[in-house]
Amino acid sequence: MKKKLLLLSTGGTIASVPTAQGLQPGQSGSDLLAALGPLPYDVTIHDILNLDSTNIQPEEWQYIAEKVYTMRSGFDGVVITHGTDTMAYTASMLTFMLPGIDLPVVLTGSQLPISNPLSDAPCNLRCALEMAVSGVPGVFIAFDRRILLGCRSVKVRTTGFDAFESVKAPAVASIDSNGLNLSSALPPRPSGPCLLKKELDSRVVLVKLIPGIDPGLFRAIASMGSRGVVIEAFGSGGLNFIRRDLVSAMGELVAQGIPVVVCSQCLYERSDMTKYEVGRRALQEGVIPGEDMTSECAVTKLMWALGQGMDQAEIAAFFQQSVAGEVTPNPHPIF
Repeated sequence: MKKKLLLLSTGGTIASVPTAQGLQPGQSGSDLLAALGPLPYDVTIHDILNLDSTNIQPEEWQYIAEKVYTMRSGFDGVVITHGTDTMAYTASMLTFMLPGIDLPVVLTGSQLPISNPLSDAPCNLRCALEMAVSGVPGVFIAFDRRILLGCRSVKVRTTGFDAFESVKAPAVASIDSNGLNLSSALPPRPSGPCLLKKELDSRVVLVKLIPGIDPGLFRAIASMGSRGVVIEAFGSGGLNFIRRDLVSAMGELVAQGIPVVVCSQCLYERSDMTKYEVGRRALQEGVIPGEDMTSECAVTKLMWALGQGMDQAEIAAFFQQSVAGEVTPNPHPIF
């Protein structure tokens, strides 16, 4: 008996067609599958959005999560076709909105429309379909013959077919002539029931530090009603405190009840705010270390935590917990 899959199409480059205004989504999920020819799966198709992923925002995350949750019954897996630009954000947020997800949810897209004879879309979509029948629950991205954990994925290239990497954790599977090869890096299987928890607070700001940045920027962020801040800090997570005292500015935000999460600008390897004075001072002000989380995941995790009504202490504890393999807590915390 054929495995039963649910395909949710949302637009993106994979479904785009040329127009006078440039590429725009214009093909349906049925069009995408038709380009693959006969398949060994029983696929049910629903076109739920028709957007360039640049236009996919928190409201769309909620809508996609609700569709996965309410429509997944009776299927072995779910595939979501999606534009690449915000795919890592969507995959990360779905990880939190669908705790205990009980089947594979696999996002994929392409760097060229499926109608282009050189497109990477057919291969990516076939790999996504195969991961979706693997029986491994979780949220994943299928791209360039690799399966990545959604909450560890980052888009790193604008034109190369190897557009996504799991930069701080290994891929969970690869595809070669032997088929789908699952690795030992699979996320832990959920222990509880699958839930839909789509509430979030999108009033979160991501700031990349530069030398000489004005601490007043963060006071302005607070005055504009931001509820949380994620900072891409220098190196292992350092914030300058000489002349332009960012550390004190972070302390002011924390004192106002605004959680501050600090990640590293460095794409590879983890941050460690306990190593240098410039990190320890910030920890003493109450900032939350992002450890080895991607910025995409830190932003969505903070939005979701705020939406669940967590206070600062609860958020700090939540960021030290791995929900689905998104973070490796510091084994040697000092605070």
